[in-house]
Amino acid sequence: MTTNTPAAVRAAFVTWLVAVGAGAFETVLVVASGEAGDGAAVGVAVRLTVFVAAVLVALRMRAGRRWARLALTVGLGVLGTLSLVLGPIGWLLDGNSLPDLVSSASALDLTFGASRVVHVCAVLAGCVLMFVPSANAWFRSRARARVAVG
Repeated sequence: MTTNTPAAVRAAFVTWLVAVGAGAFETVLVVASGEAGDGAAVGVAVRLTVFVAAVLVALRMRAGRRWARLALTVGLGVLGTLSLVLGPIGWLLDGNSLPDLVSSASALDLTFGASRVVHVCAVLAGCVLMFVPSANAWFRSRARARVAVG
């Protein structure tokens, strides 16, 4: 990481780490609860692969690689967020009630829900922070510097 990396890019990197941490925590909760079922090993392997890839790509984003910023935005910002929210949205559209869910939820359910909120907020914040004006200017300057050198 260069010393002139904008605060927004540094903050975006941290939010991606928070998102990965929340995702890993959710995975642990599901496996520990026994709700993962017979496919737990496969599910954990897939999630672990995504988490490692996300951290590696976030490191490249922090280094000024525009492709990494795009990959995080499309891969996790769009597709990943959809995978996190489509189930709950469908559940609500089926006529279920959030107050009823909260009133009957266990401590594990509430913990998982809180982690999911942190997870989604971190992803959305990471996407926004990567595209604020200071970040845009910095990514452009990094790309120009690579072209000039190479």
